[in-house]
Amino acid sequence: MSCIGRFAPSPTGPLHSGSLLAALAGYLDIRAQGGQWLLRIEDLDPPREVAGAADLILFALERFRLHWDGPVSYQSTRLELYRAELDRLRRDGLAYPCQCSRKQLSERDAVLHYDGHCRRYPPPRSARCAIRAVAPATEIEFIDRIQGTRSYAGDHAPGDFVIFRRDGFFAYQLAVVVDDAEQGITQVTRGADLIDETPRQLILQRHLGYGRPRYAHIPVLTNAQGQKLSKQTFARPLDLSEELIARQLVRALQLLGQQPPRDAQTGSAEEILHWAIAHWRLDRIPKQLSLAAPASTDHV
Repeated sequence: MSCIGRFAPSPTGPLHSGSLLAALAGYLDIRAQGGQWLLRIEDLDPPREVAGAADLILFALERFRLHWDGPVSYQSTRLELYRAELDRLRRDGLAYPCQCSRKQLSERDAVLHYDGHCRRYPPPRSARCAIRAVAPATEIEFIDRIQGTRSYAGDHAPGDFVIFRRDGFFAYQLAVVVDDAEQGITQVTRGADLIDETPRQLILQRHLGYGRPRYAHIPVLTNAQGQKLSKQTFARPLDLSEELIARQLVRALQLLGQQPPRDAQTGSAEEILHWAIAHWRLDRIPKQLSLAAPASTDHV
């Protein structure tokens, strides 16, 4: 079976250097194996979304010649699918309503690891509730293709977690698992800031009878203050001018541990990507980017 990967940005702003690393790593890893690379816009959180951001993301990927397969998928069009799987989890006793507020969780010291209060004491039917998935007490382990073996047990285990929010929106955890299964995703390449979300996704995959993709978490790019480069830390958008596309691709490849020779660095974007696919080595990606990228790499 052909391998299938995906790039799944949220439309909260234009792509930046860190976004390019994630997109490029996923694209090259799939293309080097002759697989399909899908694009999914994760537009499930309207309060955080920026008007026009999805179109900007698509335009930037096209400018960098990171062409995806098939039509773009939008999570906002798939709510009925999420609802059906949420209902199935509840019927099977694998999810339950929870009315605990942040204040209550804080008072019980249960913010990071839910204590199962509403599982033991169900709220009244009239209460406005979130829905939590039941997390098993057993250890959860997976092998990440970059970061190695990851184990979660005891205080590091996920605990019961939210899959439908009190404000009426589906949570990332449920949507991403349902989408990956429905789209046949066989491997997920994304930033290491999401690695500790993986055990929750493994739990849902098991509850719903889905297969498990292979995971690879690339190191996150940081700014001079050591913060993850993101829209929240005012990361500058990628420069989409034609004369700088190739230079940004080369710098991104170098950050990913790939070392294009000088003659490859001076080629067009298409030539650089052709070289990168032919010479792609996942095992060269560092587990961490120990130094913050220089200021100039805001245009990586």
